[in-house]
Amino acid sequence: MKKGILVLGLGVLVLASCKKEYACNCTDATGTVTVENHKGKDATDACTDATSVINFKVCVPQ
Repeated sequence: MKKGILVLGLGVLVLASCKKEYACNCTDATGTVTVENHKGKDATDACTDATSVINFKVCVPQ
């Protein structure tokens, strides 16, 4: 019984730690549009994480 609970607990922990992957449409300074996949707790956060000031690109959820 204890082994079953331990296995179930580990399975839940592994699945909870996986973040969903979202597609983001990213436009850079030259106007080039690319699709990038990023992980996050929601699409907005994933695409915001993809945005980089250095490369000057804007990413929005697809």
